[in-house]
Amino acid sequence: MLYTAETSIFARLTALMKLLGPGVLMATAAVGGSHLVASTQAGAKFGWQLALLILVVNLLKYPFFRAGVSYTISTNQTLQQGYLKMGRRYLAVALCLNTIASVVNAAALLLFAASLLSYFVPFDIAITLSSSIVLALILLILLKGHFEGLDHIAKGIMGVLVIATVAVFIVALGNYSEPADPTFTPPSPWTLATLGFLVVTMGWMPAPIEISSITSLWLKRQCSDQAVTPKSALFDFNLGYAVTVVLALLFLGLGALILHGSGTELSASGIGFSHQLISMYSSTIGEWSHWLIAVVAFLCIFGSALTVYDGYARVVAEAITLLFKGDKLTRNTLVTPVLLFMAVASFIIVLFFKAALLAMLGFAMTLAFITTPMFAWLNHKLVAQTQLHSDAAPNIIVRGLSYIGLIYLFGFLAVFIWWKWLS
Repeated sequence: MLYTAETSIFARLTALMKLLGPGVLMATAAVGGSHLVASTQAGAKFGWQLALLILVVNLLKYPFFRAGVSYTISTNQTLQQGYLKMGRRYLAVALCLNTIASVVNAAALLLFAASLLSYFVPFDIAITLSSSIVLALILLILLKGHFEGLDHIAKGIMGVLVIATVAVFIVALGNYSEPADPTFTPPSPWTLATLGFLVVTMGWMPAPIEISSITSLWLKRQCSDQAVTPKSALFDFNLGYAVTVVLALLFLGLGALILHGSGTELSASGIGFSHQLISMYSSTIGEWSHWLIAVVAFLCIFGSALTVYDGYARVVAEAITLLFKGDKLTRNTLVTPVLLFMAVASFIIVLFFKAALLAMLGFAMTLAFITTPMFAWLNHKLVAQTQLHSDAAPNIIVRGLSYIGLIYLFGFLAVFIWWKWLS
């Protein structure tokens, strides 16, 4: 009887792990610059003051990310196929924005991953060389195994990342002490002067909304390999989304507990920032955590880069195929050329920004913030005009959040445009 019970538990866990896929991949893509950089910087500069903002941003973006799961599991079509049904111009706009975002976001994550990789090398290494190594590893994994390899790697990365981050946060909380300077007064983030920083923080929080198209593609692929129900698809998505929210707050907390009030200026260079970040964490928590922090940081960014390269390549390839009426063979054969184009273009960008990691990340996050309202509106419009499965259709709360989210996204974008170019 004991053996049967243990077997049953093991079988259930195995079945659960098989159901997890697109949601975990989305979380892996999301937990990158927005968490390790934006959330940590938010905590370092303003303490816990932006915790509510992070929660609100994640809540108001939720319906637009969920749209990719609801639409695909109900229609067995991707979001981009849905855009095409609304009209070719909608898909054409999405393709243009995704092409730009794919290169910029991939370059930002590649530069960050390369900067962190240099931490493990006992001698000085040029950022171009470390970028080449990271990019070669990404291409090797994706060209060798594609979705199957990515799926297993993402689950492993997220498991290690969650456990390590929670452990480090608990230790930091236990070791926390007030800033050494008794006159230190936390600055307020609620001023026009900090609007640019808020935009950067919200741009990739939890990820650019076009990631929903990537999740949609991954889900359709999963449905072709195994039986997936609307409830299991939403469970996978909600679990992945919840993990990104929790990790965002944990990284904010690490910034608030360790860096806030220390008076240390973060370096703008890639290698300088990554070394500085890891050293500050380990010196506060304890030297035993030195390599743990380094490994967590690298896995976090490498996992994001891996899923971004794969996901954007598939989305761009699918959009081109749909617009020019290619067949399935054409769609599959386009993924590799698009992936190689992304690799070359992103590497060229790294060559220009190699000494300015934070500037590169800031640019990518700001671009995501500017394009986010368009993708949110596309997803909202598509879901609103589609008959969805009863288990996948948004309830009245999610529909309400969708309208509020659109008002927030377009409203904040208008304020940002006024502040940046008109004031």
